[in-house]
Amino acid sequence: MYKYNFDKMTDRKGTGSYKWDDCKNAAYPLWVADMDFEAAPPIRKALEDRVAHGIFGYNIIPDNWYDSYISWWDRRHNFKMEKDWLVFCTGVVPAISSTVRKLTEPGDNVVILTPVYNIFFNSIINNGCNVCEVPLIYRRDLLDNHTAGVETSSNLDSDCITRDIYTIDFDNMEKVLSDDKTKLLIFCNPHNPVGRIWSADELRKVGELCAKHNVTVLSDEIHCDLTDPGKEYVPFASVSETCKNISITAIAPTKAFNIAGMQTAAVSIPNLDLRKKIWRALNTDEVAEPNSFAIPVTIAAFNEGEPWLLELRRYIFENKQIVKDFLSGYPKLKLIPSEATYLLWIDCNDMGLSGEELSEKLIKETGVYLTAGEEYGKSGAGFLRMNIACPRKRLEEALELLNKVL
Repeated sequence: MYKYNFDKMTDRKGTGSYKWDDCKNAAYPLWVADMDFEAAPPIRKALEDRVAHGIFGYNIIPDNWYDSYISWWDRRHNFKMEKDWLVFCTGVVPAISSTVRKLTEPGDNVVILTPVYNIFFNSIINNGCNVCEVPLIYRRDLLDNHTAGVETSSNLDSDCITRDIYTIDFDNMEKVLSDDKTKLLIFCNPHNPVGRIWSADELRKVGELCAKHNVTVLSDEIHCDLTDPGKEYVPFASVSETCKNISITAIAPTKAFNIAGMQTAAVSIPNLDLRKKIWRALNTDEVAEPNSFAIPVTIAAFNEGEPWLLELRRYIFENKQIVKDFLSGYPKLKLIPSEATYLLWIDCNDMGLSGEELSEKLIKETGVYLTAGEEYGKSGAGFLRMNIACPRKRLEEALELLNKVL
């Protein structure tokens, strides 16, 4: 039983929704990463109270905004941030673009581990830098054995097998980091779209290699609160003094609480010299000032939204199981086991079509819009990404339509 109504079929068409009003006329847009669930009641109450005041002038960043972040990360993620580390920004993507501009020069290299969130490419290319893809190692043999229930000699623990399906190619990473033109690594933790929660050992090794080659790490941790029930992520800056000293962490309540339109986020930067640079970058780009709703929704989410989030994670996990059961009937479609996010990564290479071709075919013949894996880098070719953060009835209807075509 759920206290909150995640089954409510709210009509979003005609509301200026990017997901629903710019979706190639798809009836079931399971693509861009926002959720079809209404925001938590405390968030809506905070907005109602703010609107009721009736005046929406310039805004400061009060102490309780800092306190809400610090308390949440201490309580939920066992990591103690300090007030001075936190800088407001209007979103994680603006923070990424500002950081690229500040820490690089045109022609420098920026490293990403692909397949990865497609906007990373934009932030790099738009600032005149070179995208250096370090493809994750994809062990399809482990996935096949895992799906078939075959015991492997490497490890019989299902969680470990899941983690081993996508791993970091540290040898290739170091080769790219050692180039004098490489200045920045944009990291995704947890990883979108493959659904990995990186271990402390993996994060520590990333930090050590980047420190060795004087490369700063920008860790996008916007999906950190959307782990499966019973699983928790590890903040990059928490695993060692090295990781803390070389990193900028982009965080926000927007993904977990479905309030991306509120334009509210933060960067956490323990290193003072690095923080001064990024503070200047964000202010130069005019993305360091909150609108009248950004502060109250953040405070409400982190201070009062936890019960709603816990139920949300359970609902999303159950949606994952529905898709897993559905795809088990199609040997040519292989679902990558997911530990985090509401985005599922599906290997479609055996279908004989590219991800782009299959995506277009499904839209045309079913009205279901899944994102082509090619958007996430070269190693995403032949994959689809599915957003399952929607009422169960909508998901089941979409699967029924897919079934008729598949």
